[in-house]
Amino acid sequence: MHPSTLGFAVKLFDVLDVRFDEAPGPRLSPEILVKVDSAWDQMVARNPALFDGPVVLCNDLRQLSAQLEVSWSRAAYRYRTVRQIPGAPALSSMFVCVLQPTSDGRLLVGRMSASTSSPGLLQFPGGNLEPPPLGQELTNSALRRHAAAELAEETGIHAAPDDLALWAVVRTTNGNVGFFFLAPSLPAQLVLESYASLAVAERSRGREAEFGEVALIADVANLALLDAQPADYLSPLMQRFWAT
Repeated sequence: MHPSTLGFAVKLFDVLDVRFDEAPGPRLSPEILVKVDSAWDQMVARNPALFDGPVVLCNDLRQLSAQLEVSWSRAAYRYRTVRQIPGAPALSSMFVCVLQPTSDGRLLVGRMSASTSSPGLLQFPGGNLEPPPLGQELTNSALRRHAAAELAEETGIHAAPDDLALWAVVRTTNGNVGFFFLAPSLPAQLVLESYASLAVAERSRGREAEFGEVALIADVANLALLDAQPADYLSPLMQRFWAT
């Protein structure tokens, strides 16, 4: 992802297939790495629940007809602090999300809890994409499995990965790249009961669910009624969903 793409409006890619090519990770100077470690330590001090796990960075993406070619590399979660460091190169991460519709045409959104890295943010179920084991390739099947896992972890809804269809690829305003999957429709009551059961189970373990609360949205205008900052992709993707 070239730095000149950062700060642009949200961009949607209509693709039928994605091809991934792994490339070497970013090379940061020793001075930048020291600042990354310092910034990460400060983030953890504010939120001890943060985990410096493996993530996937997007080096570049190119659309060729209905196929998107993505160059990616491995990194640690702490690399997200690079954006806070003046003079550091722009790094773009990759994530997966799931659009979970209900039988009456609404969409599920959740407000991130205080224990997450984006407290209060309103978004679709999803999370940072994790790289495959060393020596293995990143594939569309791996993305679907990860998206299904994120849906279950955040909402209690268990969808078969093969039932998730790649629906859109999005470049956000900060340059991150999201892969959005459409899940089969479910009854609204089942969706809400699944989340409620998950939240109770998490509290019984002494933990807070990743979503502090969820809502079913019937129209983009409903976002303004929720006391939360929406992710920048929410409005354009919702408009696209209800226009189809």
